[in-house]
Amino acid sequence: MKIDPADLAVLAAYLAAMLAFGLWMGRRQRDAADFMLGGRSMPWWLVLASIVATETSTVTLLRIPVCGWQRDLTWIPLPLGYALGRLVVIAVLLPAYFRGEMFTAYQVLHERFGGPTKTVASSLFLVTRTLADGLRLYLSAIVLEKVAGLDMVTAIVVLGIVTIAYTFLGGMRAVVWTDLVQLVVYLAGAALAFGILIGGIEGGLAGFLDRAGEAGKLHAIDTGHVPPLGFLVDFANPYQLWAGVIGGAVLSVASHGVDQLMVQRYLCARSQRHAAVALGLSGVVVILQFGFFLLIGAALFLHYEVAGRSFAKPDEVFASFIVEEIPTPVLGIVLGAVFSAAMSTLSSSLNSSATALASDIWFPLLRRGAGERERLRTVRGFTVQFGLLQIAVGIAGRDQERSVVNGVLAVAGFTTGIILGVFLLGTWSRVGQRAALTGIVIGTAVVSWVAFGTPVAWPWYALVGSSTTLAAGLAADRLVRAIPSR
Repeated sequence: MKIDPADLAVLAAYLAAMLAFGLWMGRRQRDAADFMLGGRSMPWWLVLASIVATETSTVTLLRIPVCGWQRDLTWIPLPLGYALGRLVVIAVLLPAYFRGEMFTAYQVLHERFGGPTKTVASSLFLVTRTLADGLRLYLSAIVLEKVAGLDMVTAIVVLGIVTIAYTFLGGMRAVVWTDLVQLVVYLAGAALAFGILIGGIEGGLAGFLDRAGEAGKLHAIDTGHVPPLGFLVDFANPYQLWAGVIGGAVLSVASHGVDQLMVQRYLCARSQRHAAVALGLSGVVVILQFGFFLLIGAALFLHYEVAGRSFAKPDEVFASFIVEEIPTPVLGIVLGAVFSAAMSTLSSSLNSSATALASDIWFPLLRRGAGERERLRTVRGFTVQFGLLQIAVGIAGRDQERSVVNGVLAVAGFTTGIILGVFLLGTWSRVGQRAALTGIVIGTAVVSWVAFGTPVAWPWYALVGSSTTLAAGLAADRLVRAIPSR
């Protein structure tokens, strides 16, 4: 379908505003450090908004309601685990990032093991982040293709170019401030959609809660109770309490503790205390956000139950409601919300990838002693290059099978667990660089087998990756020590 010109005007105005905002923020750009970290001057509330917006992509906005539509609220333990993992990051990992002038998470590994370990970890981040976010770009462009009548390649290029432009112009300062705007926009859009859904249910909000409860949509905890064994862990069930609390907590320690995408936000804060407050409170916001999106899914279930409509693909449910049943000009606002969720993640990815490549690989290995003007020009150039790579991945993704797309997204999820294992090796042991690199190789092999060769659910990947990397590194170090020297 093609949307009404009024809705298209609202959406176009929003995209143009993002470009203008990036240009306005870029007027204060002084050097490469300012481009990468925004002058290390961001208040806690701005960092908080950036953390939440960055971890909320279009996939999140469209997929979490599907869980509420298909099941109930049993995904709530996952953000509970996320919140617990953040507390570990605040206590254990955050202090390391505020010792000296850090630009990336992987510089900590350089101090502990040496350059090769830092380079490998940073390269792992760059490859998987580019693949995953290129595919997120593709998934976001599906909506633009359907509602604006564009072909898929054009939709991918339009979204990609807009995101590249304001990230290139404004650097990290523009990314963080637009994250705040995009957080407000996508939450407002979701609230408008929820309001329309509730308005169509007899009895309004009270009627919705009564009918959702009767349909079992408000059930929130799946303990896997199997008499007489009591509480049983089902590693294939991503909705089980233990997968959410335990797997989610370890995943959060990995994704928010050692992934450059998140660490770069902490380094933008005015101080370690500001970063800690932002990270801790973001866990509360994410719990509330998850719950809200799941309630949207329950409302969608009641809405389409009355209409008697079914869907061949569950992922189409919320997107179909948005493009078919939200009136003009509210549709333009809600579509802006969808693209806000997309661009907040993609812009953060571009800036973080450019920062990691420049700080961990390019300048230390290839261009030592580069001046500030060259450093700024280089980081901006890397921003464009990663944007073009993500566009290329998105275009290639349209020809892939659905399972391949999900598989590459899973790779991006479990690589953070491997890097967490290396951080644990550096913190809890005295192993050397060879042992750390061995742990990375074996950890990558094992978690790849678990992800693609077993039914184990994705919340456990970070635990598998980190524990395997840690164990393999310790074993390799012991083996080396056991071999007598000549």
